[in-house]
Parts: sequence; structure tokens; C-alpha cells
Amino acid sequence: MESFFSTISLLNPYWIYGVLFVLAYIENIFPPSPSDVMLVFGGSLVGMGKIAFVPALLSSTAGSTLGFVTMYIVGDWFGLAIIEKKKIGFLPLEAIHKVEAWFQRYGYWIIVANRFMSGTRAVISFFAGMSELRLGKTTVLCFASALVWNVILLYAGTLLGENWRSIGDYLSLYSRWITGILIGAATVWLVVWLNRRRKSP
Repeated sequence: MESFFSTISLLNPYWIYGVLFVLAYIENIFPPSPSDVMLVFGGSLVGMGKIAFVPALLSSTAGSTLGFVTMYIVGDWFGLAIIEKKKIGFLPLEAIHKVEAWFQRYGYWIIVANRFMSGTRAVISFFAGMSELRLGKTTVLCFASALVWNVILLYAGTLLGENWRSIGDYLSLYSRWITGILIGAATVWLVVWLNRRRKSP
């Protein structure tokens, strides 16, 4: 990673904006991506005058939004087929449909919080599409969420400067905590739902 970031810092600014876009896009498709750390590093480059803040913000936010929309389309087109064919075998089909109904009710609020829930972004966008939330509203909310999160990371990088690496451990810890909490909450919900289902006549 160190050599990767060193190589990026030597690129033309337009290429750096392109890398920010691509990494932000990929993270929504394949979640284990260093896009958040890259944004902090991008902020340090802003502080050193290598790139400009606004283009870095717009390129990364566009990548995040387009990646989200891509997974939304996958969920919209193929989500039900994947579920009906029981590709997610460890979850009961009824439970998945219950999640879908719950998502239809609260999905827009989840999308607003989407960028702050690292590690779950691809899942959220997939279920947003499968639940057939309105694409226009979903895109606007996703863009707004990504914009705020990216501002925070880029600004943190400008403040840290050459010490930008220090935030990597905190982002990793934050991601693990958020993912753990969400998985724990989902597990508790599933257990409670299954127990109620068994007890119901």
C-alpha cells in the first residue's frame, strides 16, 4: 500500500482524480477497497498543493454514487432471481422478503446513513434496488451522503498532512465496529423473528 500511495503522488493531478473516482466506484462493488484511506491521502495532497479540493471531492463523490447505482441496478434486475434461487442459503426465504419489506419502509433513511456504514455499502445498494426504491430519490440521497462523508475524509487529510497514515488504523477500527454492530443487530433480529415464527400457530 505504501508503494501504491507513493506512486499515486507522482501522477498528474487529473490521473489522481481518476484514481479517486475508480476506487470510490469499486468499493461499492467489492467492499474491501482502500477508498476511504485514499481519500484521506488525497486530502493530504490537497494540503500540499498537489491537487485541488473541489475536483477531488467531485470525482470521489461521483465514483461513490455511480458505484451505488450500479449495485442498485444489479439488485433491481437480478435481486429477486438470486433470492428465489436461494443463492443466499443461510437465510430463510421468508426472512429475506421480510427484510425487503422493511427496506421499502425505511430504505431512504438507510441510504442517507449509507456512506457512514463502511463494509455494508454494497449490500445496502443491492437491497435498495431489489426493494425497488425510486432511483432518482435514491441517487440524490446517495450523492448527498457520499458528499458529506468525502468532505470529512478529505478535510481530515488536509489537516493531517504528511501524518495522514495515522488515520488508517482509526478507519479500520471504525469499520470493524460498524460492521460488527450491524451484523449483531441483524443476527438478533433474525433469531427473534425465527422464534416468533416457530411459536405462531
